[in-house]
Amino acid sequence: MLKLFTWNVNGVRAAQRKGFLDWLHSEQPDILGLCETKAAPEQLDDALRQPEGYHAWWASAERKGYSGTALLSRREPRRVELGLGIEEYDVEGRTIVADYDDFVLINAYFPNGGPKPQHPRLDYKMRYYADFLRYCEGLRADGRRVVFCGDVNTSHRPIDLARPKANEKNTGFLPVERAWIDEVIAAGYVDIFRARNPELEGAYSWWSMRSGARERNVGWRLDYFFISPDLLDHVVDAAIRSDVHGSDHCPVSLTLDFGD
Repeated sequence: MLKLFTWNVNGVRAAQRKGFLDWLHSEQPDILGLCETKAAPEQLDDALRQPEGYHAWWASAERKGYSGTALLSRREPRRVELGLGIEEYDVEGRTIVADYDDFVLINAYFPNGGPKPQHPRLDYKMRYYADFLRYCEGLRADGRRVVFCGDVNTSHRPIDLARPKANEKNTGFLPVERAWIDEVIAAGYVDIFRARNPELEGAYSWWSMRSGARERNVGWRLDYFFISPDLLDHVVDAAIRSDVHGSDHCPVSLTLDFGD
């Protein structure tokens, strides 16, 4: 069994103070992608920068305290690349690509479109979406199986957030953003949690830190695992771990079995 997790920690140093390393060593994921780390490796202590039992890679934003991703892996991948090779995204540390032979994993922190009414980062977000999918399709054209995960920063359907009508003009639920997820699925990728739980309501991975939203479960499903269809037969489980605290997001997980 291979346990994969992705988690937007909303600042990995803050998460460390809230017990992140205790959770890591208790849960022992085989592969963990982190989003919104908000730190460069040199800002971390040894226990966090290179946790015991894990290989670690950090893709940091040039802007301090912003964005960033990381990959912690018990099994060393054949190859790891920091970024998509496109500067406007890579300077924000948004993407880590790891080749595990059985599949290529892409852990990504997708952009936020910014506040309404202007949504100043929406064009940037949509460019990243398009280039990201093009990158994944290139891997599949080469015969590779693909897993991509992270904070996609969009809820796909009304079932994926508590208040869809109230958020129709907010980034994260705009028609153009949701249409990109339609495009991903039309290309054959499977939103594995929703595929296994098609009617499950109240399954969210992010809650505002205002107004007790998490306690009332007024949330959004923003964090995903998508897999290429040639991995479906290897899926054991897909879950949202809303019991895990330490961030305004919770981890989501995917368990695969390659019968080794």
